[in-house]
Amino acid sequence: MTHVLVKSRVFARAVRALRDAAAASVLVLIVATLRGANADDAASRPANRPGVQENARPARTAGDSPTAELQASVSRGLAWLGRQQNLDGSFGGGSQYGRHVGITALAGLAFVCDGNVPGRGRYADVVQKGLQFALESTAEQSGLIAAETSYGPMYGHGFATLFLAEMYGMSPRSDIREKLRKAVALIISTQNEQGGWRYHPIRNDADLSVTVCQVMALRGARNVGIHVPKSTIDRAVKYVHDSQNVDGGFRYMLDSSGSMFARSAAGVATLFYAGVYEDQSITRGLDYLEKFTPGKTQEQTHYFYGHYYAAQAMFLAGGPHWERWWPAIRDELLEKQSPEGFWRGQAGTEYGTAMALIILQIPTRTLPIFQQ
Repeated sequence: MTHVLVKSRVFARAVRALRDAAAASVLVLIVATLRGANADDAASRPANRPGVQENARPARTAGDSPTAELQASVSRGLAWLGRQQNLDGSFGGGSQYGRHVGITALAGLAFVCDGNVPGRGRYADVVQKGLQFALESTAEQSGLIAAETSYGPMYGHGFATLFLAEMYGMSPRSDIREKLRKAVALIISTQNEQGGWRYHPIRNDADLSVTVCQVMALRGARNVGIHVPKSTIDRAVKYVHDSQNVDGGFRYMLDSSGSMFARSAAGVATLFYAGVYEDQSITRGLDYLEKFTPGKTQEQTHYFYGHYYAAQAMFLAGGPHWERWWPAIRDELLEKQSPEGFWRGQAGTEYGTAMALIILQIPTRTLPIFQQ
């Protein structure tokens, strides 16, 4: 994966955000540890190639500054979401999926975006309980992270693995690292011959929407020093390239046809998280997504899933892409929020609320995964 995964300036920003000398000392130790880990792992990073930027990062724009309305919206959303957490730390009990590691991970990330981590922040306990639920839901032998779900466990596994990676980067506990290592090993071992992943941890076939979850998880893990083979990422990039249609959008599976907004957003995001920042597939993919700028067309299916990835893709693309997209999705989400503070999503209100809160907090750059 062509990218400098851990940089001292990234952790410096995290230190300033935490505003705590003790936390700063912990982060310094993380940097020192991961420098060594990355040095040992340098052979697994692909060599520089045309179209891949080594140090690219999106520049701040004036529109990134949070307005009072945005801050109030996020506060209401977090307060509502925090009240939905189950006693065991899980989220998703009110959805058709039951207690779900994926929804729990997304909820946890929403609170982390606000600066909450175990031991610090208004919602520190919420994050800690969610983390504990994810750890306890990780199978000792296989590494699969799953709870009460029989549908598409690799979706939840991908989101939960990303959550563990972000948590390990902020709290380098050995128990988190061990569960994270096993979760990553499962992802690597279940990549199919085409280069993608599917609903279940077997190598039969693949689809783009599950694949992006795994690539984001692998990127998060690499960011904190977990080994990911170069070949795994290269094969995933090939799978995404092979999934693109002539109109710039992406198909669901290699043997299917037709482009749609949500999976096309996932396709572009996958390339970014695989370390590819500029190539013709990204250019064409961004052009395709621009047709679905909020307010320009009717609402698309898989609304929150699509905008979760579209917002990340536009943010990482930066420049005019982000400047056009951000105010449009921000204002649309503010309008959709209920007076109680939640958003209704296809997989339930906890899912929709977590997704909306993550999108609205992307400009804060709190999560390392949102930094190139």
